[in-house]
Amino acid sequence: MNYKNILPFAALAAMMFSSCEDQIMDWTKDPSKGEVTVAELPLELAEKIERYDALKTYTDFTLGVGIGLDLYMNDETYRNIANANFDEVTVGYAMKHAAMVESDGSIDFDPVDAFITKTKEAGLSTFGHTLVWHQNQNAAYLNNLIAATIIPGQAGTNIISNGDFEAGTLDPWGGWGNGSTREVSASGGGLGGSGYAMVLTNPTAANLWSAQQLYTFDAPLEQGKEYNCSFWVKASSSAVIQVELQSANYSANYSGGIDVGTTWTQVNLTFTPTAADRTRFIFDFGQSAATFYIDDVVFMEAPTNMVSNGDFETATLDPWGGWGNGSSRAVSADGEGFDGAGYAMVLTNPTAANLWSAQQVYWFDQALEQDKEYNLSFMVKATSSAAIQIQLQSDDYSANYYGGISVGTSWSQVQLTVTPSTATRTKLVIDFGQTAASYYFDDIVFTAEGGGSGPTIIEKTDEEKAEIIGDAMESWIGGMVDHYKADIHAWDVVNEPMKGSGDVRDGSDDYTAGEEPDDYFSWPLYLGKDYAVMAFNLARQYGNIDDKLFINDYNLESSPAKLQGLIDYVTYIEAQGATVDGIGTQMHISTSTDKDLIKQMFQKLADSGKLIKISELDIVVGTASPTADQLAAQADMYQYVIDQYREIIPSAQQYGVTIWGISDNEQEHEYWLSGDAPNLWDANYNRKHAYKGAADGLAGKDVSEDFSGELQY
Repeated sequence: MNYKNILPFAALAAMMFSSCEDQIMDWTKDPSKGEVTVAELPLELAEKIERYDALKTYTDFTLGVGIGLDLYMNDETYRNIANANFDEVTVGYAMKHAAMVESDGSIDFDPVDAFITKTKEAGLSTFGHTLVWHQNQNAAYLNNLIAATIIPGQAGTNIISNGDFEAGTLDPWGGWGNGSTREVSASGGGLGGSGYAMVLTNPTAANLWSAQQLYTFDAPLEQGKEYNCSFWVKASSSAVIQVELQSANYSANYSGGIDVGTTWTQVNLTFTPTAADRTRFIFDFGQSAATFYIDDVVFMEAPTNMVSNGDFETATLDPWGGWGNGSSRAVSADGEGFDGAGYAMVLTNPTAANLWSAQQVYWFDQALEQDKEYNLSFMVKATSSAAIQIQLQSDDYSANYYGGISVGTSWSQVQLTVTPSTATRTKLVIDFGQTAASYYFDDIVFTAEGGGSGPTIIEKTDEEKAEIIGDAMESWIGGMVDHYKADIHAWDVVNEPMKGSGDVRDGSDDYTAGEEPDDYFSWPLYLGKDYAVMAFNLARQYGNIDDKLFINDYNLESSPAKLQGLIDYVTYIEAQGATVDGIGTQMHISTSTDKDLIKQMFQKLADSGKLIKISELDIVVGTASPTADQLAAQADMYQYVIDQYREIIPSAQQYGVTIWGISDNEQEHEYWLSGDAPNLWDANYNRKHAYKGAADGLAGKDVSEDFSGELQY
């Protein structure tokens, strides 16, 4: 369930209720709690409820509570209720992937370590929640792991006219030597498994220059001028290649030997011709008996970047500056730049406003030339899906605007051709005030040269993605379970694996494409149905042999198809060699939930032979201001659920019951069931009628019938 403060949400749409406004009871205000209002119970009932002991005294199985870590650590009243009434705590959000995994994949254990120290002092155990889910993930980190490799394009004009071989020919390339052959690959043989490549085969090992492939420039290169050269290459076996810039008299500038492996690698070279008659670009490939595949050959004049600090490798932002909307700007840590190297510029906008409410500015040394085309390119990503805008601005704030630039959570290259409409444009401005997010910028290049090559995008194969995500799962589960091996002995390993139809989630229809929450990541989309097998095996491998490992889902009491699907999936997981110890049923229900279906669910779960846990029990009434009848109905449903669990589930299969949340206080319901009153304590932490219902269910009788002495009215 998607939860950011205490308790996650999954099926609120299935629990919509209307309040009975004509029956709302009188309200009083507790002066010690400010403006919080509480419902009055009949005095005799209220006195009975106050005479009940702590909840955990009424049962032999584990009684747990779902809590917010920060509330437990910082609110004494909240913490005291948890300590006094429960055996076990489940952290609603703070132990999930999104809360603990950093941008580099490391795990920040400190907050949970401090929490576990405090709960152990109170005699509470901790239930691990949750290891693998499709929400509350650090999705930006996981998606970055499998993102396409992006090789930024270069500003300038490629003076090799057929460097990508997409014409399906080698013309005007030619070559000779050592019985070598040259041809165009089959379609799909190019970089990234698409298009064409040039294929050069040298049959026997000789000197580097014994086999050559040549391109003749239309005009000689300029002596003393710097040129950039890049190409992609792989070979049938480890080999060596060399590049020459050659004259008609065979004098040349040489790159020297370049090692080539069996996977595509980009080679980047800088050449400065030492003579004015260099007219040939040559690959020397005669040293190794191998077949070479070459693609995307680019050769161009090195452009002059008009932004003097666009890669931020000085570890400063100078001379960049900015302002607006309480935004901040900084240089990233080393290693957080594009492709995990060097530095980046980090711009943080704290609140959503207008695009131009937060700006970052670079001042050019001189005004740009009116009506001249300039090339701007940069790498960018953000902490959530966002938008930015580029301006070429004058001192009077008039500008040329280039908006509508979408930014995702993975690095991507933006390339723009910009044209100043006046001779007064002196600033490059980045507008980033529209979305509350942090933006990372790197490799900002602004040049006056026309043309340029687009970025090279290399998608990872399905097999590569599966391996990478499998490794990420092992790093996460192994890290968590091993770190807490001495303190946590039960885990929700797989959370909410089933569709409402009873089929296993596969990531294909969880959300409409492009509308996924920022914390959404589907493990089975990359690992398939056996993702849960892998998760359970990893939890067992890194944990204790006797840890209790659970699978957990919601709406099992209202969807027989989903319930059966989950039980069948447990059978499948175990058939693949993993062990599932228990099944958790969340039971986010209402006072009107079908009791017969609840009973049928428990009977079905009992027949599974597994440990059964009510993992997240709360009961909504449809209003934050319930009537006496609604409070009584809520108490009755709490008692009914616990009665049925205790009576139908064999004692050997009873792991226990976890009440999801402590009170109706609004600080517990910012993100979960706001506007309702689902818990056992009211907004001022007073016991509700539901407290009696839960206690009577745990005890298996009306506890208050045993009270002696006269009640005071």
